[in-house]
Amino acid sequence: MTEFFMAMIPPTSTHQQQGHTVDKHGNHLIYKRGNGDAESKLAAYLTKYIPERPYTGAIRVVATWCYPLKGKHYDGEPYINKPDVDNICKSLYDIMSKLKYWNDDKQIYSSTTEQFWAKIPGIYIKIEEFK
Repeated sequence: MTEFFMAMIPPTSTHQQQGHTVDKHGNHLIYKRGNGDAESKLAAYLTKYIPERPYTGAIRVVATWCYPLKGKHYDGEPYINKPDVDNICKSLYDIMSKLKYWNDDKQIYSSTTEQFWAKIPGIYIKIEEFK
């Protein structure tokens, strides 16, 4: 089992966020919006916790995103702003795959992703291999 908490302000942009523009010739262009920094930030933090060997079997992953308190929100209140839960886990798992936490993200048989407002911002990760 691997379990850790990365004390950080979690990124709010994901690989799903794309922009659209039309050039002077009428060509439609799709581009990524500002997520390179978010992916680099996540990768830098995740590098510290790479397991000695990649997981090879079926794994369960829990990811809890804790965003810094703002306004009238309270510690532990569900965070229902952007980014969407499905988008943040996709970005996270893609980065973890590149860093060799596991051989392929198809090994993830169970995934729980949560978002909360929190006094201590960061991302909690727990990986368990099915035995």
